[in-house]
Amino acid sequence: MSLGKTVAFVLVFVICLHGSKASRSRNFLNFGANGGTNCATCTVIFTFGEQLATIHNETVTKSLERFCNYLPPAVAIPCKVFVDYIAYEIIRVLPAKYNPDEACQGLGFCFTDTGEEQCHLFPKPKVSRVFNAGRKRAAPNICELPGIKEICKLIDKIFDGHMPAVDLDGDRFSVMKTFRGTSWRGKDCDDGSKDIHPGSRPHFSDVNKDTNCNGIYGADSSGNAYEDQLCLNSQQRGAVVLGDSISAHFHLPREWFNTTEMSYVVFEPLLNILENELDWPELSSMTGFIPNPYPMINHGPTDSVYMRLKARNRCNHRDYQNIAVNGARSGSMDDIMLSLFRNPTADYPVILFYALVGNDVCNGHPDTIDHMTKPDQMKNNTMKTLKYLDQTLPKGSHVFLTALADGRVLYDSLHNRIHPIGSLRNDVTYANFYDYFNCLQVSPCTGWMNSNDTMRNLTTERANELNSILQQLSTEYQSKNYKLYYVNNPINQVLNEYEKNGGQKWELLEPVDGFHSNQIGQALTAKVVWENLETNYPDVIGPENPNNSKIEQIFGLQGGY
Repeated sequence: MSLGKTVAFVLVFVICLHGSKASRSRNFLNFGANGGTNCATCTVIFTFGEQLATIHNETVTKSLERFCNYLPPAVAIPCKVFVDYIAYEIIRVLPAKYNPDEACQGLGFCFTDTGEEQCHLFPKPKVSRVFNAGRKRAAPNICELPGIKEICKLIDKIFDGHMPAVDLDGDRFSVMKTFRGTSWRGKDCDDGSKDIHPGSRPHFSDVNKDTNCNGIYGADSSGNAYEDQLCLNSQQRGAVVLGDSISAHFHLPREWFNTTEMSYVVFEPLLNILENELDWPELSSMTGFIPNPYPMINHGPTDSVYMRLKARNRCNHRDYQNIAVNGARSGSMDDIMLSLFRNPTADYPVILFYALVGNDVCNGHPDTIDHMTKPDQMKNNTMKTLKYLDQTLPKGSHVFLTALADGRVLYDSLHNRIHPIGSLRNDVTYANFYDYFNCLQVSPCTGWMNSNDTMRNLTTERANELNSILQQLSTEYQSKNYKLYYVNNPINQVLNEYEKNGGQKWELLEPVDGFHSNQIGQALTAKVVWENLETNYPDVIGPENPNNSKIEQIFGLQGGY
């Protein structure tokens, strides 16, 4: 939804990946240098307009109207309002076939701050036409323009909280799919009672009703409770992740940015995806639970730790919580961890992955090293979370501190490949893409998404220092209710094994943001994590339930999701 999706592509590509730094789109559009997110949003919009105009042999104004028609009505209407508003400016600025960089300079959304270099996403023309050097736009921010304003309001509504939007009993479980509902945590089977939710121990053996939402309740003809027959002593447990955009499974479809692939069909599920913050937790490596419903824009199968845990013991049905937030880092867990719910005395134990794999070393500042989390901060931040988990998790739980990834693989694998936004003319590589966002100072990770190899190495060096802290805490912290472990980040193992089997690493990375693992990468990550649990921590996953086939025979899909 460019005009809402650039204000959510850039806004989200940047808001999301910078997460807690700015939850409000209007504030966030002041972020960066040389026009920052205002400039990036304008450039993406006009890229779509210029490229679609070329493909369909029409004016830029007509092509933007075409783009609006691809979008769902709730977004298409304000999109057209914006196009009507900006049409005069387009005609004024674009008759000379300016490229999107030049057009947005001409409109004043992009400029060159004093002492800064001119930013450009596309190759500079042979005859350079520099606009507004050192002068900032006096007109409103993009989020104040007609049409865009309504879309920004929608984005603000979505990104303002981490709790389910619909939760009548306050147990943090919902019956609604999006807005932090069942896509993120198991579906509540009674939203009028806080004691009834996924993962709770059954009340009176669930003879009369399902109180732990696993779909197993009632009694046989002899009056024996099915919950007791099929689940008692099966060592039930839930799957939980406290994480960032990797665990939330942030994904922007390639087809939304490659103008040669755009159509109404690829944008059809846009609103549902936006309502989940551009995340796909229901398909993620930790808490995925359904087959991929949108293979036309998200390419790959679903596999997850939760799915394998449920296959091992069907009594674990619906017991998952994805408490992951785009942009989360150790210092932001103070707020995020509060959205986790577990009754330490009345619920089953969990396997919890603490997986903040990059944002403690990732930021958009040019002096990026100074803004990275320091080892002493990492220790203090993580200790706060571990203490909170000791108050929240039932006895018998297991917590895995996951190492930060080595993000150098991003540039190494992608830098000379063509980014989707440059697919029409093969004129934008990932190196160009990374450098452009660094120039605007809105990159999600200046340290790793950078053509400077020294900077990439320094970022990994800091990540390793923080990993040493996590490893130290795994042996020093004395928890009361859970066992604590440290594990290496699985993504590098996933990439190396994939390459060893004949694949190429870039095939597992998100094509639009060039930062996350894609759907195939998520599924392979689940496989690697589970195999590690089976081999090294078999007691963590519990025994296989011998009653699984009987549960399926009696209860089928167990109420689904």
